Amino acid sequence: MAVLVAILIGTLILALLAYEVARLITPEEPRRPPLARLRGRRAALEAAERWCVGLRLHGRIDPPAYQRRMSGIARGRRVIPPRR
Repeated sequence: MAVLVAILIGTLILALLAYEVARLITPEEPRRPPLARLRGRRAALEAAERWCVGLRLHGRIDPPAYQRRMSGIARGRRVIPPRR
């Protein structure tokens, strides 16, 4: 029984590791904005706003994408889905 639990835990760890590696190499963003959940929703929105400004200042997103993201943040949405 203990071996089965150890195998299950090991499998979950490997699955999470594969997920994180795949998420880091996607072209959208290298990582997600800081969550700041412990400080509340307002702090999370402020952190997302700072993240978006940083992306724009470093040329990682274009002006229309920046405007869409900031509009979403102003409406209380932290993550804006990409336009398709």
